[in-house]
Amino acid sequence: MALDKNWFTEINEKGGTAFSLKTTRVLHDERSPFQHITVYETEQFGNLMVIDGFVMLSERDNFFYHEMLSHPALFTHHSPWRVLIIGGGDCGTLREVLKHQEVAEVWQVEIDERVTRIAEKFFPELCDTNQDPRAHFHFGDGIRWVTEALPDSYDVIIIDSTDPIGPAEGLFTEPFYRQCYRALNHEGIIVQQSESPLLHMDIITAMHKAMKQAGFQTTLTLNFPQCVYPSGWWSATMAGKSTALMTIRESDISKRDFTTRYYNLAIHHAAMAYPAFLEAQLGDQPHHF
Repeated sequence: MALDKNWFTEINEKGGTAFSLKTTRVLHDERSPFQHITVYETEQFGNLMVIDGFVMLSERDNFFYHEMLSHPALFTHHSPWRVLIIGGGDCGTLREVLKHQEVAEVWQVEIDERVTRIAEKFFPELCDTNQDPRAHFHFGDGIRWVTEALPDSYDVIIIDSTDPIGPAEGLFTEPFYRQCYRALNHEGIIVQQSESPLLHMDIITAMHKAMKQAGFQTTLTLNFPQCVYPSGWWSATMAGKSTALMTIRESDISKRDFTTRYYNLAIHHAAMAYPAFLEAQLGDQPHHF
């Protein structure tokens, strides 16, 4: 919602919080077949995409989210050759995945093509690898795509979704995770954005439970900052069929041949550490180094 014509404000009623950015103009506004998409120009955070009144990304700080949703999982899997992205319409996660030269094929399945087309226009830096021959696009239902996938189709599945309401609600359920489990190879990993540990502990707890009930042996929540999202503290939760998620390819991280703005080896280790209250809630495995 708008506080006045010069500000965009997202109000989190349940959390009792709000976040505002000063805007200079509306660059784009449309209602797609699935959702209401608006792009603002802001004074300090560049272009801002808002979907159904909720902040999706800004130019200034999206790198935290896109890097942490992709690189930890890819550097945990021993050989991430085939990757599936569910959602991710702004293509920022796709861009990060394609930095890994060992990745041979990436499918991005986004339900709303308009998100991608708008990103291409107003966030072109996120879409500059869309023409990579390893990248493939399908605009349709991600749940149906996973359900119809052959067993052992992917090494890593990245669920880059909106909040668990509306079109994304089904992506946070045990039946969906069971289909992901089936579509992954025996050492496969899924990773999904999992909201704020400070405000959405119920969502994170339910995700861990549903992932394990779906058959995944290990789960791990990663923590990172994201100032445009509620509380400024965000997370991504990984689950592995058989992979020890705390064991990572440290040498490959240190010797990576691409640049990042937030992610590095120290950040990967730090992201795996649980604060005391999170450990008390999820502490079914050690988180010490």
